[in-house]
Amino acid sequence: MEFETKRLRALELLKSTGMRRGNYEPPVVSLLWRMGFAVPPPHFASFWGSAVFLGIAFGSVWGTVMWFLAWSHSGMDMHAAMLTSAVSGLLFGFAMASFYAYGRRKHRLPRWKDL
Repeated sequence: MEFETKRLRALELLKSTGMRRGNYEPPVVSLLWRMGFAVPPPHFASFWGSAVFLGIAFGSVWGTVMWFLAWSHSGMDMHAAMLTSAVSGLLFGFAMASFYAYGRRKHRLPRWKDL
């Protein structure tokens, strides 16, 4: 089945669960779709793929913002800032991947390849 067909089917299933649209179609995923990336909705993505992607994205953005707004002015060492960002990204990625995995089990959603 073509990616777009599977994506639309997955979105229909997610909508039928009563979840808020922002939960199953977050802005970053919508942006990736508009840019032409074939990524499944978060509830259908693999646990580790979600954890790595979301962890790197969050850690990079949050760390950069914190560096310019607070850490560089407080005298924080660049290595400490990078370590803090990496740990924060790791925790965030794991937490969000767990959230999506829980939703997948709770709503008994099929695997992406089974759509």
